[in-house]
Amino acid sequence: MTHSELWDGIRNLAAKYNLSCSGLAKISGLDSTTFNKSKSYTRNGQPRWISMCSLARVLDATGISLAEFAMLLPSDTHVFPQCKQFLKKHQRHIR
Repeated sequence: MTHSELWDGIRNLAAKYNLSCSGLAKISGLDSTTFNKSKSYTRNGQPRWISMCSLARVLDATGISLAEFAMLLPSDTHVFPQCKQFLKKHQRHIR
């Protein structure tokens, strides 16, 4: 999974719940600017990865599992091809 795929997953999750990224951060108990596009890179242009703690808070706030989040990643994410096929097939049984 790449940096941009993870950030796309956050944007897709926000859209799924008709939220802005700021709104998603707020309902997760995070600072409203946590997922601002401007925060996806440092001042030096280095990718800033979303922390596992922030991701866990988002998943908890939305009530979705990590498997369900994986389904929101862009369809061309190369890390999960077999995993995503399995999850798509068994999605309703995973929680």
